[in-house]
Amino acid sequence: MEHRRGIIHAGERLDSQDMRMIEYHDATVRVRYAETDQMGVVYHANYLVWFEVGRVELIRALGIEYKRMEKEDDCHIVVADAHCRYLQSARYDEMLRIRTRIAESRNRTIKFSYEVIRDADRKLLATGETTHIICGSNGRPKLLPAKYLCVFKAVVAPQPDRREA
Repeated sequence: MEHRRGIIHAGERLDSQDMRMIEYHDATVRVRYAETDQMGVVYHANYLVWFEVGRVELIRALGIEYKRMEKEDDCHIVVADAHCRYLQSARYDEMLRIRTRIAESRNRTIKFSYEVIRDADRKLLATGETTHIICGSNGRPKLLPAKYLCVFKAVVAPQPDRREA
């Protein structure tokens, strides 16, 4: 399995050797009419939904099924903090790339970073981060099981600095 510059795309799964090389995962979404306002511009809250798409697909590409984490290990990844910086508007019917990274992984928390990129012109439309606390079904924080922690730590890659010089 070959990965250009550490990129994995939707539907791909990685073996342990590939995991050490990944920088991010790309998932694609098409802007649906229901996600826009009357002018065809995406409503701001939809970016957080797309962040979830990117996060779940990254976890899946790493060979982890989130549903099984919950069922078999009583391990829930609960959003504790979310940020989104809007740079340009996305519009109805555009194809977008949700680029997701694990920015930080600790015993009880995981931080993901995101970039929303318009496919047609590769413009960066938004950036964001979410911080998650690992909890049991009782809602109390717990340690991330080692089998997940080692996978997440192997692929930590902070979001690139995109400030203009």
